[in-house]
Amino acid sequence: MSERYLLDRWYQAAFSEEVGDTPLARTLLDIPVVLYRAGDAIAALEDRCPHRFAPLSMGSVRDGAVVCGYHGLAFGADGACKHNPHGKITAAMRVRAFPVVERHTVVWIWMGEALKADAALIPDLGFIDRTPETARIRFHIPTSANYRLVTDNLMDLSHADYLHPTSLGGVMTGAEVTTSLKGETVVTQWINRDCLAPARFHARVPPPQRADAWTEAVWQAPAVMVISTSLVPTGTQRRDEDEVRALHSMTPETASTTHYFVCGTRGDRLEDVEYSERLRGMLANAFIHEDKPMLEAQQARLGNASFEGSRPVLLAIDAGAVQVRRQLDRRIAAEQDAALALA
Repeated sequence: MSERYLLDRWYQAAFSEEVGDTPLARTLLDIPVVLYRAGDAIAALEDRCPHRFAPLSMGSVRDGAVVCGYHGLAFGADGACKHNPHGKITAAMRVRAFPVVERHTVVWIWMGEALKADAALIPDLGFIDRTPETARIRFHIPTSANYRLVTDNLMDLSHADYLHPTSLGGVMTGAEVTTSLKGETVVTQWINRDCLAPARFHARVPPPQRADAWTEAVWQAPAVMVISTSLVPTGTQRRDEDEVRALHSMTPETASTTHYFVCGTRGDRLEDVEYSERLRGMLANAFIHEDKPMLEAQQARLGNASFEGSRPVLLAIDAGAVQVRRQLDRRIAAEQDAALALA
């Protein structure tokens, strides 16, 4: 299965805490990349030494450069060779360097033309910065499924009632659903009034008390989503502190594998570490032990066939996912047409 990617956009390469002074190997959009900290910045280079094509990630970091573990050539954050223990440095001794920005506890990488990298295009995830570390829950979930399947899963949250019945489900099926295009984003909202709160929200609305549930999923290209949820006692207004927000970021590894990143936040009990750990366990079960196996099973059934080419039967609940796929296809086609025009 071949995959066309949107290149001139920012993708999540890692969470900030994952990148240190030890080389981190990560394949992104079919390209092997090595990430490491070079002083106050993060460097991202193609993970292939130009000498004998050894992975640079099998080496070490020294004085802001990654040193190949095979023959000792060192490459700086700009990709140029900084040290050759065997003789002079030539112009050919360099590797591709990728623009990187560290923002909102996320390491963003630009996989397209470096001169087009614009930090203003990084999604606004200020809600993460405004949440103390004690109320953040992060996951990196390598998933053997195409990144669009992972996005579909989040644009149709009705699956929660069936795949996550004991934790997150119970309020999506039968909810009022709207999907709209707002600028460059696709927004789907679910509203369910006078319902029983899922287990995830029992601390806020304990049964048998009834709740009003509101959920919003906002997608922007290529595959960055913010999902916001609020459950309050029926008939009451929701407040900022009632809202739970989470970043869901799907970066393709290959055509059939995905780096799935999650950073969940909340507006209450901000310093309650024990509560965070309970939530972490519940969410890990939902994302890792329920979503991940289902997505991987979907991919296995599709094999090398494309999703659209397999002629899926579409339901009303697929409106958001379909809109996202169309928007992404339009952007990829426009980018490739522009590249051909310049060739």
